[in-house]
Amino acid sequence: MNAKPKRLSTYARDILVSVAIFLAAFGICRLLSQLHDDNNPFASQVFTLAVLLISYWTRSYTPGIVCSLLGVVCVNVFFTYPFYHFNMNGVGYPLTFLVMLAVSLLVSMLTTRVRREEQLRFEAETEKIRSGLLRAISHDLRTPITGILGCSAALLNQPELPLDQRETLLGEIQTEANWLLRMTENILSVTKSQDGVVLRKSEQAVEEVLSSAILKFRRNTGSDLPIQIVAADTLLMVPMDAMLLEQVFVNLLENVARHAHGASQIAVKMRAMDGGAEIQISDDGCGLRQAAENDTDRGTGIGLMVCEAIVRAHGGTFDIQATDHGTTARILLPGEEGTV
Repeated sequence: MNAKPKRLSTYARDILVSVAIFLAAFGICRLLSQLHDDNNPFASQVFTLAVLLISYWTRSYTPGIVCSLLGVVCVNVFFTYPFYHFNMNGVGYPLTFLVMLAVSLLVSMLTTRVRREEQLRFEAETEKIRSGLLRAISHDLRTPITGILGCSAALLNQPELPLDQRETLLGEIQTEANWLLRMTENILSVTKSQDGVVLRKSEQAVEEVLSSAILKFRRNTGSDLPIQIVAADTLLMVPMDAMLLEQVFVNLLENVARHAHGASQIAVKMRAMDGGAEIQISDDGCGLRQAAENDTDRGTGIGLMVCEAIVRAHGGTFDIQATDHGTTARILLPGEEGTV
């Protein structure tokens, strides 16, 4: 339902951009004509540059092609003798105008093609992420669903089970159901960050979001694994969707607790960087990357995929690096300038 209004807004934007650039080129040529009472020697180049800019900032062939034709007419009528008359009889004029038209059309088509190729690459990368997400989901959902079905079947088919065994089975069902709930939250998070949804960013303190994530991590896992925090010298304020970024921190902390076997602590370091913030979450166990490559570890792959998708939706970068003693997840979030 939103496709048509979106297309209309794109067309309107392309028209406004084209008109603004074309009028600017016309105005520049008029000013240059004040320096030359005869033919304006710069008009062809100025309008060719205008067509290049229009082709770069618009989304289709049409604006560049239309402005190419209009540019040829304007150069002939307003900036070539005899002024205010369309004349192709002057010596060299036909070839000059044909060359200008050809160059303008080629520039328009080439820039539009490059833009479309970039869009295709982006769509291919997005499809790759979605395919990986589906594979991870199908793998990770199979085990808890099987466990829930098995435990519920035992409760239904064996009513004579002792109370302690029934409580154990109910506990297993609750554990697997909670895990499925967290999986659903992850899926919703990655969907929100990828499907063109505009994030509701506001200036938030990274330290406060991290503290909230640690409380949620303790509640979800019951882990008492020590977390060592090295804060920045000043409060880190970054534009973000706090709920989504909290999910990133929760995923990383839970993956360390559940999958980085042998870890004795989690180290979190924060610092200001290029107007934004850098957050490093490290473990001293087997490492998140090694755990993610192990098919027996549930949730690691999709959790890290969610982290990457959310951070990229914020305009930042996310990577995992192996160290001598574990793994470090590194998050870079841009500041107001949008650079990291």
